[in-house]
Amino acid sequence: MLAIAITAELDGVTDLQPEDTEESPFYYTFKVQCTSCREIHPNWVSVSRFETNEQAGSRGDANFVWRCKNCKREHSANILEAPKAYPQQSPAKPQKILTIDCRGLEFLEFKPDGAWKAAGLESGTKFSDIDLTEGDWFDYDEKSSEEVSIKDIKWDIRRA
Repeated sequence: MLAIAITAELDGVTDLQPEDTEESPFYYTFKVQCTSCREIHPNWVSVSRFETNEQAGSRGDANFVWRCKNCKREHSANILEAPKAYPQQSPAKPQKILTIDCRGLEFLEFKPDGAWKAAGLESGTKFSDIDLTEGDWFDYDEKSSEEVSIKDIKWDIRRA
């Protein structure tokens, strides 16, 4: 079991999380490694918790099924639950936002591609389509008349 943990400085916003619904699924993007032969897949891979792929030999379905090109073994991963919201806190502390059951593979690195959302800390203003690929995000909360931001984001993949 692996978990994605985030640490970030949220200013004026709280409850940061991926926009991940059945109508508009979030694709979690990772670097993947085979735990059998330690081969690292050269490309980034994307996993949605709403998509399932068949595993060979009638072993059921998984959100992500991958056959290592080096050792030819098939591996799988399942996202176990909806992502958790990351709250505004001072000082910023790491918190798990997603848990993944990995079989025969490890996710080494996470890339925050896709749309994220947060809410105004005091105002409740909904911010959507937040792009975290550059590492920081800045906006203006009309209701509270203040600048809001997400800075110093760190992603960590750890054992759950």
